[in-house]
Amino acid sequence: MARVKRAMAGRKKRQTLVERSKGYYGVGSRTFRGMKEQVQHSLQYAYRDRRTKKREIRGLWIQRINAAARVNGLSYSTFMHGLKLAGVELDRKVLAQIAYEDEATFADLAEVAKKALA
Repeated sequence: MARVKRAMAGRKKRQTLVERSKGYYGVGSRTFRGMKEQVQHSLQYAYRDRRTKKREIRGLWIQRINAAARVNGLSYSTFMHGLKLAGVELDRKVLAQIAYEDEATFADLAEVAKKALA
């Protein structure tokens, strides 16, 4: 049986690791073993943080809505409750964008929420 020669495949595998570990600090970019471990950890962090990012962005939306609602004399929870009672079906992403870009429109939404609460 003929033996398997894998020089090209091995070189490609190592070259891929070198490219992926470019810019890492210390052993993570200098030794093959260090590169392998660092790239593996990096891929795990990337997978985990793609999910974490969604939580952080939602938190940012809520902070922006809360800040704009407090300028208009409401807390976040009462503002959201008032919108729900008024039948306004805007999600947090859109509300945060309105709060960030258009204060007058957000003030109108706050008035709608206040009327629904009264």
